[in-house]
Amino acid sequence: MAPSSKSSQLSEIRVKDIEKDDAEEYSPGVEKKLIRSIDLHILPLFGLLYAVSVLDRVNLGAARVAGMGVDLELTVGDRYSIASCLYFVPYVLFQIPSSIIVQKLGPRIWLSICVTGWGAAQLGMGFVPKWGYLVLCRLFLGLFESGLLPAQVFVVSTWYKRHEVQKRVAGFYLFSILIGGFGPIIAYALTLIAPRGGLNGWQWIFVIEGAITIVVGGIAYIFFPNFPNKNRFLSEELTKIVLDRVEKDRGDAMPDEMTFTKVCTHLSDWKIWTMGIMLMCATIPTYVAGYFTPIILTSMGYTARDAMLLSAPPGVLAAFFTFVFAWISDKLRQRALLIAFQTILVIIGLTLTSYTINNGSRYFGLCLITVGSCASVPGILSYNANNVVSHTKRSISTAVIVAFAGIAGIFSTTVFRQKDYPKYLNGIWATMGCQFLLLILLGMTSYIFIRKNRLAREGKIGPLEGRQGFYYTT
Repeated sequence: MAPSSKSSQLSEIRVKDIEKDDAEEYSPGVEKKLIRSIDLHILPLFGLLYAVSVLDRVNLGAARVAGMGVDLELTVGDRYSIASCLYFVPYVLFQIPSSIIVQKLGPRIWLSICVTGWGAAQLGMGFVPKWGYLVLCRLFLGLFESGLLPAQVFVVSTWYKRHEVQKRVAGFYLFSILIGGFGPIIAYALTLIAPRGGLNGWQWIFVIEGAITIVVGGIAYIFFPNFPNKNRFLSEELTKIVLDRVEKDRGDAMPDEMTFTKVCTHLSDWKIWTMGIMLMCATIPTYVAGYFTPIILTSMGYTARDAMLLSAPPGVLAAFFTFVFAWISDKLRQRALLIAFQTILVIIGLTLTSYTINNGSRYFGLCLITVGSCASVPGILSYNANNVVSHTKRSISTAVIVAFAGIAGIFSTTVFRQKDYPKYLNGIWATMGCQFLLLILLGMTSYIFIRKNRLAREGKIGPLEGRQGFYYTT
């Protein structure tokens, strides 16, 4: 759908149809149609972008099973873990610079550059002759992918009210889970192209997926939405409704200027770092599932083909339950309680996968790990976005906590060591310890937020986050 001054979905809405109940309230019917149109413009494209990001990031496990491990001698020492791990170094370091750049260039231009860049890196991985070149391509992959998720979450938070955010984050995130879940099957299908072109099966995985990503980068340049005040698909009247809704919800509809002083002030807020550690803990199991599920399944005695095919169903389940949990969370306006429940699912799954003998129960454990961890990620991103005010703080805070997700990638790829194959018990124990830390932090933030909300309502402390009428989401 090409951008235009007015969306075709909104052609039936005119200024005369906008009935305001008072100075700040619009007709529910108009708001519903408007939100539906925004969803159609934003979520499918966001889902596609994040899906190719996840697919390009985690296809290393499938490529290894498909023969890359032998051709590039990745079984020597910890080469596979190193290649997996070093991706996250630029991914972590470039989060905040990327968030500053997206404020200057706008999300459409900057993210188009990022998508095209990591597509080129992915394509290059199909032609590496040695494992060192693979590591170099992975570094560029991490550099360019670092800008995507924080920008997506930030853009979504500027378009919607606080208690509309998690369903939207989960909406594009679950699409990526589905694609990621079918990633091993897609990878297996691509290996069947070999030996055409003189390439091995694992090389075709990177070549085809990299080429598709570059095309998606071009699509992003054409269709990616900007911030509400600079959008190209709504009329001025409908844009005003969007800005009025956000202003009434939290008082930061219009962007504020990014300055060095503001960056330092935002980084001094303990909530940002706490949310970052929480996302790190929640993300570790998702990387475990993405990188190691095919490998764990082969350790159960399945062939490479069956291991890649069996890697898909947990992703399908995760996609379904991620949206269910997000819907419940937005409906109840509750974040921490749902995240805690999802974390408990991960702990149960880790226990089943590690300490049961039957393949069926171990596989069910992998399903619980995938469902619980995937559902927690949009929950924590929304938990953070709901509890900060101003565009600059939301941008910086999202960048910081997504950087912690990158640290989770480093953690997961180093604690799951080749010498611990096939059970990876040290990695399982470390992952489980992080889940208990997440539960403790959820309890701590909930207590602090509930207490501060009560004191603010009683007038014993000033307005929270400097905004009259703002209260923390628990």
